[in-house]
Formats: sequence, structure tokens, C-alpha cells
Amino acid sequence: MANKTIVMSKLRRLLQLHLQGKSKLFISKYLELSRNTVDKYILQYKLLDLPAEEIEKLTDSDLDKLFFVQVIEDLTPRQKTMYDFFPYMEKELKKTGVTRQLMWEEYISRYPEGIRRSQFNEHYNKWCRKVNPVMHINHKAGDKMYIDYAGKTLPMVDKESGEVIQVQFFVAILGSSQYTYAEVTLSQSKEDFISSVENALHFFGGVPAAIVPDNLKSAVIKSNRYEPTLNETFLDFAEHYGTTILPARSYKPRDKSLVEGMVKILYTRVYSVIRDKTFFSLKEINMAIREPLMVHNSTKLTGPPIYTSGSV
Repeated sequence: MANKTIVMSKLRRLLQLHLQGKSKLFISKYLELSRNTVDKYILQYKLLDLPAEEIEKLTDSDLDKLFFVQVIEDLTPRQKTMYDFFPYMEKELKKTGVTRQLMWEEYISRYPEGIRRSQFNEHYNKWCRKVNPVMHINHKAGDKMYIDYAGKTLPMVDKESGEVIQVQFFVAILGSSQYTYAEVTLSQSKEDFISSVENALHFFGGVPAAIVPDNLKSAVIKSNRYEPTLNETFLDFAEHYGTTILPARSYKPRDKSLVEGMVKILYTRVYSVIRDKTFFSLKEINMAIREPLMVHNSTKLTGPPIYTSGSV
């Protein structure tokens, strides 16, 4: 429905894609929103006449006030006061030792005729679900490819010097099927990184609608919660393959929990299998990885899929 409000994180993504030059049709399909809904919010954004930098600085509660008409007449004066207190409460709760009980006591000391604790907590929960919702994401086939490097490296021996070189373990996973690709490279440099991403696309035999990297230096030049600065070479790569780059947000581990969870699985299914072998080249390691990776991809899930728990 065109008049149905959407969650803050989805609104931010809508504006982000619009500012990246994506068409309304693309945004509608990608975010699973009606064309009328997309039109409505883009029109509101244009009417606000605010630069993108200002939009990025807005908190979720500020964004909510800008884009959504509050039904003030449905709230009593006490409730209005309470809802005005919630943005401050949200910030304070992030501080060590601050609890909801303490915040309610502070609220009631300011407003002695305020809402009692049980109703206060219930209203705060509702407010949180609207402003900062967290839910399970059901991944669509061909939608996203998540990429990252494992924290643990693998050893390779230089034949000439005998020096042990720690090589990087790259992992790519498709969100819907959890089909996985992995390889090792000498570094996480831009060249090695893009080469690994390209190898993953060839391995999967197709291109996803979006590639989701962590905030790697080889992918993201400057991190930003809403509009990170991407490496131009990586952007050119994405344009060449007809996909888009959606970096995981800084300090938002849920955005990349799918690939991080798979890395932990591969520690058991790949690292443990090749742990006693000695390798003298990248080619040898990647050939050794191939067999346990095939076994992993052929193994049926024994539990529910590793859904990403995060904001949408």
C-alpha cells in the first residue's frame, strides 16, 4: 500500500539508492516496495530540499519526524511527553550501567504525573520496533553475495627461503542458497580482492543484484554509516558486471553475520582438513581447499538456514 509507512533503515536505503542514481523501478524491486511508495518518499525528500550530507546526520527519530506525519491527536499529553523522552533514553541506554529502570526513575522524577513503569516499557518497546527494527531476513535467490576475509590466515612455505608466509582466506556466500566459494591470496590488496570477487562470480556462474562487502580498505576508502566512499576500481568492476555495492555498515555486525557465520563453519570443514599439510604455492592451497569446499556445498543443512538477523 502506498500510504503504509516503512521502517527507518529501509527508508535510508531507499534514499541512498536514489542518490546513487538508481531508477525508481530498481529501488521498488530491490526493496520490495510499491512504485507509489518509492515515488512518495522521493517526492518528500525533494520537497525537504535538504542536502544528502544533512540527511546522513539525522538520527532515526529525526528522520521519523521529517518523513512521517504523527497522529498527535491520538496521544494524550502524558504520552506526548513520554515519546519526546524516548530519543534521549535510547542514547543514555548505550552508556555503561544505565538501565531501563534508571531511565524510568529519571523520567518520573521529571514528570511526577507520568506513565507508570510497565506501560512506559511497553510504549518504549513499540517505539524501538518502529525506529530501529531488527528482524530475520529471508534472502531472495540471486539477491546478494556476501564477501569477507577470515580472521585466521593459512601458512605457506617459500621454497627458496623456507620462510612461512601467512596467506589470506577469502570467502563469498550467496544469501539464499548459502552456496559458498573460498580461495587464498597473498594479501587483501585491491588487486587480490577484486580478483577474488571475480573468481567467485565465475564459480557461482552468475552475478547477484548486489555485493555486500565488509568495510575492507580494498573496497571502502572511507567508512560512513549511510554513504561510505567506495574504491573507484571496485565501483568500475561492479558497473562492468551490472551489479551494485552495498557495504555492511560500520559497527553493525548483523549486516555481515551470514558470511561471518560461514567463516566459522569453514574453519571446521576446511581448515581442519588441510591443517597437517605443507603448501609451497597458492595454487597448491587452493587445490587442497577445493575438495572440502565441494563436500561442504553438498552437505544438507541440519537446521534452519543461517538467516541474517539485522535491520532491513
